[in-house]
Amino acid sequence: MILKRFYDENLAQASYMVGDAGEALVIDPARDVQPYVDAAAAEGLRITRVAETHVHADFVSGARELAARTGARLHLSAEGDARWRYMYASRDGAVEMRDGDTFQVGRIRVRAIHTPGHTPEHLCFAVTDTAQADRPMGIFTGDFVFVGDVGRPDLLEKAVHVAGSAQGAARDLFRNVERFRALPDYLQLWPGHGAGSACGKALGAVPQTTLGYEKLFNRAFQVTDEDAFVEMVLAGQPDPPRYFAEVKRINRNGPPVLGDAPRPPRLDDARLQPRLDAGEMVIDTRTTAEFGAGFVPGTLNFPLNKSFVTWAGWHVPYDAAIYLVVAEARVDEAVRALRSIGVDRVEGWFDTATVDAWTAAGGEPGTIAHATTDEVAAMLERGEVEVIDVRRPEEWEAGHVPGVRNVPLGRLAEHLDELPSDRPVVLHCQGGGRSGIAASVLRAHGVRDVLNMTGGFGKWQASGLPVEHGAPEHAPD
Repeated sequence: MILKRFYDENLAQASYMVGDAGEALVIDPARDVQPYVDAAAAEGLRITRVAETHVHADFVSGARELAARTGARLHLSAEGDARWRYMYASRDGAVEMRDGDTFQVGRIRVRAIHTPGHTPEHLCFAVTDTAQADRPMGIFTGDFVFVGDVGRPDLLEKAVHVAGSAQGAARDLFRNVERFRALPDYLQLWPGHGAGSACGKALGAVPQTTLGYEKLFNRAFQVTDEDAFVEMVLAGQPDPPRYFAEVKRINRNGPPVLGDAPRPPRLDDARLQPRLDAGEMVIDTRTTAEFGAGFVPGTLNFPLNKSFVTWAGWHVPYDAAIYLVVAEARVDEAVRALRSIGVDRVEGWFDTATVDAWTAAGGEPGTIAHATTDEVAAMLERGEVEVIDVRRPEEWEAGHVPGVRNVPLGRLAEHLDELPSDRPVVLHCQGGGRSGIAASVLRAHGVRDVLNMTGGFGKWQASGLPVEHGAPEHAPD
């Protein structure tokens, strides 16, 4: 038996390949399917089965893509709410799986276990190597059990607005935790996400675990009262990124098969300004420091790092053309990252040198000004600025600049009409990265008098400046 894990750092997403006797199964593949094809070839395997644990919200599934590429048979859940089953399953000839159904990959027996809670249709897959054993060695748990946590049960309600679904999902989750509590401790668990995913609240970074370990230390297994479990698992869940709703629909309806999609063309420098004048979105992928030192007004700054997909997913429209400012060596990386969440209309790119060419042609570059924490404190005391904390609400509640509003970066564009017109806006996060992106969002929407607080709240605290904890008398929106 061959077991290989694939991990996308940008999405904190894990997928797996299991092989035996020349055949392979891939579980929860990402949209870029080439790594699975290459890995199977290297092991002398043919991908014959592709399975999904559930209709994902955080990335566009590569299951259809991989099946089309290899001729593999799809295995998809037929459980749960009919509104969120796979709409393309019968069209693609998929095997529709229910609790207890099995299939073979070589001598490996795979059994579906229906585990609703994170989503109504969610399946886990237990794996038995029948060449050596008569019982499972482990379970692919998808978004049910993680290292140190369980999948959040509120996504249908928060992301796709299925009103009132979170409470019932949390109770389903509790019942399945209890069901797993009765299984043997030796079972290995292979989860679908690691630390950094928005599909859970307290995910560990360790790639796999055992059920016995999770029974001892996973917070979900420590609560045996159902009502207390529901309260615990729903409390403090972060706001899901806006793109989750769109990705959920894409995966339910069937992601487009990309095949050999061509690389978007490089565009002449002179075409940048017309794109902006037409109101189209241009994303500058340079670092916040590079962007802040000089950018083409109207462009947005989402640095091409591990958070690129998250911030692009919060702000990029799915029904519009997208253009990139990106180093040539990283074009494919940026396009692949956007496609991973279904942003497929990248219609061209400009080299990072385009910014210099635009300036040399007479353009006046924008810059992002900075202010130290001491300067911000003095300006606040004199009432000269509006300070906005763009961190997550739970960060703000744990400690913030007294009297300062919290508008998380992902929601900033929704609050433009609340910004003052008579004084500068100072933005800050924990260290300066998110507030740099936030500054680009405001500048792209025509807010010119914007400052980024150097060092963020971390520097504010280290400087001994006053800090307020918890919600003040008048909580920010």
